Formats: sequence, C-alpha cells, structure tokens
Amino acid sequence: MGDREEWRSERGIGVAKKGRKDWKGANEEDERVALAVDPKHGHWWLQFGPGLLVGYWPSFLFSHLRSHASMVQFGGEIVNTRSSLGGGSRSHTSTQMGSGHFADEGFGKASYFRNLQVVDWDNNLIPLSNLHFLADHPTCYDIRAGTNTLWGDYFYFGGPGRNIRCP
Repeated sequence: MGDREEWRSERGIGVAKKGRKDWKGANEEDERVALAVDPKHGHWWLQFGPGLLVGYWPSFLFSHLRSHASMVQFGGEIVNTRSSLGGGSRSHTSTQMGSGHFADEGFGKASYFRNLQVVDWDNNLIPLSNLHFLADHPTCYDIRAGTNTLWGDYFYFGGPGRNIRCP
C-alpha cells in the first residue's frame, strides 16, 4: 500500500465488469472485494481479487476511522435522479439493483455477497456478528440472508425496481 492516492480505471466503484452478460447466458462469478485500513498511513484501501489494489481513500477524509470502524455495511443502492418532486407522477424508478432479480430467485439469478468477514485487531479475518438486514422498498428490491459451511454468512439481494408490486 503506497504513499500516494491512486485509482485503477479498469476496476472501480461504479465500473461495469467487462464482458458482462445478462443472467441467462452468464456463469456465476465471484469476485473477492476487500476494504482495509493501512496501519502505517491510515488510508482505507479498496482491493478486488488477489492483489488488485484499486485505490484508497486518504486518512484525512475519515478522521473518525483512524484505527478502526465500529460498523460495516454491505449491499446495493440505486439513485433516482428523476424523481417527481412537487407534483406529477411519483412512480418508483425502473433502475435495477444487482442483477435485477429478487433475492428469493437465489443462485444463478440474484446477486449475492458471501463469506462476509472483518479484520480484527490482530489482522485476522473473522465472521461477522450481530447482523441486521434491511430492504427499504421490499416490493421493489429485497434481501434474504443465510449461513452455511461453504459460504459462511451470506445474503442474496436485488430486484427490478418498478414492477407490478412496486408502482
């Protein structure tokens, strides 16, 4: 982890994965994502896969996170920049979250996070505790959680946005 701020353009937040197919023609792909604090400089690094450091957030941006975080959040988010304010139709956006499939459609369709872990004070990966799951608009996007020996703590999430149950 270096001394300068850098972002890799081939992978990053909001960057679509190359060769992306719709779910009918795609194989499930896992991608390891890690976010960790550099103990020497206090920068928060984003890493994809084994060793691809995408970039970091400088320590001065997060003075309250100098040495640790007290909460971790995983999930998806959509933004509706064309919401109707001050009258007119207030229909929900048709922006998809994840693959655009609801969580209960499971493996092969719904997006997921698995093997959810955090790094402890001794730099060891440990499972999460005290998990809470929330879907603000469950008829538009939802979430289903579980635990097993292969995937550890995991959840499926997503949805199509506006649909017959989410006008």
